[in-house]
Amino acid sequence: MAIKAIELLKGSTSQEEIVEVLSAVAADLGDVLDDLNSLQVKPLKGAMTNEVFEVNWPTKSDGRQRRVLVRLYGEGVEVFFNRVDEIQTFECMSKHGQGPRLLARFSTGRIEEFIHARTLSAADLRDPEISALIASKMREFHNLYMPGAKKAQLWQRMRKWLSHAKNLCSPKDAMNFGLDNLDAEINMLVESLSEGYQEIGFCHNDLQYGNIMIDEDTRAITLIDYEYSSYNPIAYDLANHFCEMVANYHSDEPHVLDYGKYPGLEERQRFVYNYLSSEGKKPSNTEVEQLVNLAEKYTLANHLFWGLWGLISCYVNTIDFDYQEYARQRFQQYWLKKPTLLESPSIISQDGSDNGSHH
Repeated sequence: MAIKAIELLKGSTSQEEIVEVLSAVAADLGDVLDDLNSLQVKPLKGAMTNEVFEVNWPTKSDGRQRRVLVRLYGEGVEVFFNRVDEIQTFECMSKHGQGPRLLARFSTGRIEEFIHARTLSAADLRDPEISALIASKMREFHNLYMPGAKKAQLWQRMRKWLSHAKNLCSPKDAMNFGLDNLDAEINMLVESLSEGYQEIGFCHNDLQYGNIMIDEDTRAITLIDYEYSSYNPIAYDLANHFCEMVANYHSDEPHVLDYGKYPGLEERQRFVYNYLSSEGKKPSNTEVEQLVNLAEKYTLANHLFWGLWGLISCYVNTIDFDYQEYARQRFQQYWLKKPTLLESPSIISQDGSDNGSHH
């Protein structure tokens, strides 16, 4: 298994470096890695930015398996986020007792503590009990104190991605995806979504089920993978989570989004209610309704954000995923939903019925 194991780990880094770092981690944990044949490596599925592996070896004390997580950074993904910031966020999270501990770094990746919890599935997001746990964890996450200016990073990042997309895309793709119109769309969204008071929090920004883990015994939720994390309006993070309910990255066609699975009004209200009440204070119906409405409008920003991500990824990332088709679906959803979401002052009509806000 082992030579194959090391083969798996050969990215742009020399295998020697990874083995050296693994040996140092093992020594820190009181083990000895003298025989590389004792290493077992298992690729973990579902990651779309990095490659992730579970690496095991027998412990020195009782021969039980020690497990760590090895993350190899995806190629070309530096266009999406600053790796230095991401590592700083990761270390800060560790200090806050959030997520896995950082065990070691090497030039093209890092070694993390292996969390003894199971990664959620697409279906778990719809389980009312698990959903309530996610909502209160999200609230806790948003309240973390992190370095950096406490203002929305979303628009600046989107403009940056748009200029990357324009530089990378073929003229045909640029035309098909309407890239020349997107500057105006982003400006329009900034204007229409920035009215009134909005709570800014430290947002995860990529709360798909693969980035949420649950300890089956304690029911504790852990959020992982902070590459895209930054300060943003909390409504944007809620919108992102709702949009992720239409995806199943472990299906035969992981890039296909099923908007029939977008959560209905009641499900979104329940999530927002759980989110707001997690600190022990009961929110009013008006507070819940306002945040549900705002989150719904922020789904538009979300579609453009991840549409641009998909478009850029199809040029820079080698992971087996149909990024371009994913991008097409996100942009299509944007244009489809824009008229109903921005023209109506409230998404919920006076009689309380759901007025066209299903995706």
